Amino acid sequence: MPIDTLPEEALLRRFQAVAQKTRLRIIRRLTGGERCVCELQDEMDAAQSRLSFHLRKLKDAGLVSDRRDGRWVYYSLVPGALEDMRAFLGEVKPEDGWRVTTSTDEACCS
Repeated sequence: MPIDTLPEEALLRRFQAVAQKTRLRIIRRLTGGERCVCELQDEMDAAQSRLSFHLRKLKDAGLVSDRRDGRWVYYSLVPGALEDMRAFLGEVKPEDGWRVTTSTDEACCS
């Protein structure tokens, strides 16, 4: 997906959501497939309220989805959400390569 087809705010929410240690750990665990919230609690040694807060942030960002089965809630990655982020990062390239500035370079505003 070209980077300009995903609204900027949606992309920003996704990057902000994964830019936190607990949420990044949740994403890593969900790469193996759907997980029950109780499994995530046990694996991460996290309180239910803390985990629910982080899962809500990921869900609001469009990175995870949930489904209820009786009294259990299962979470999984949203197909394509992380791929959109990867595509964005893959398209962010300077035109002439990376420029390294050094103290001997001329100031841009002199």
